[in-house]
Amino acid sequence: MKSIAVIPARGGSKRIPHKNIKLFAGKPIIGYSIETALRSKLFDRVIVSTDDEDIAKIAKYFGAEVPFFRPIELADDFTGTNDVVKHCLCWLRDTEKSAIDLVCCIYATAPFLDEYYLCQGRNILQETGRSFAFSVTSFAFPVQRALLLNKDGYIEAMHPENIAVRSQDLEPAYHDAGQFYWGTAEAFLQKKIMYSPASAPVILPRYLVQDIDTEEDWHQAELMFRVISSRKP
Repeated sequence: MKSIAVIPARGGSKRIPHKNIKLFAGKPIIGYSIETALRSKLFDRVIVSTDDEDIAKIAKYFGAEVPFFRPIELADDFTGTNDVVKHCLCWLRDTEKSAIDLVCCIYATAPFLDEYYLCQGRNILQETGRSFAFSVTSFAFPVQRALLLNKDGYIEAMHPENIAVRSQDLEPAYHDAGQFYWGTAEAFLQKKIMYSPASAPVILPRYLVQDIDTEEDWHQAELMFRVISSRKP
């Protein structure tokens, strides 16, 4: 069964310029995703999909393949991950006549990516027979007790009926951890809906999850990374 990793990494990030190759704890952040994917031994190929020559150069330095440059129409702010993976699969099929069975889309900004959970994801995908298996983690606070800031400037409960309910009596909620998305090639090609019963969860501990969308996120992630790294044997 042939498996590939696809790492989307466009060059036009706005909120954090050059985000995909910015130094994170001394290394271009995309390097962590590439190295973990290679170290896992799960993939026949690790491919970076990019429109940017600098990203391509760094990706190759860390051992990934960049067999094509992504078309400009798939490198804007609105192109979804599925479209990027589908383009890669179609390119491999049409250009190299290469048939792929399983794909893992790995985000370029995932320095906490761990090969243990990558392997767990593939196993869950195959054991459940679902179309997708992707990383999720639990919310630290009950979402049922979320607050809203009213347009007039005061606070109100999003779900007033839950304010007096003990947190341990509320059902745990989860969110996308933004690290990796295993799926069958066919599911990506058909653009099946991922947030659906077609998917199985790969549950990560919260300390291995940090969205990196702003400079504040970046700083917090580096602090977390240094603490975790200092405690590893």
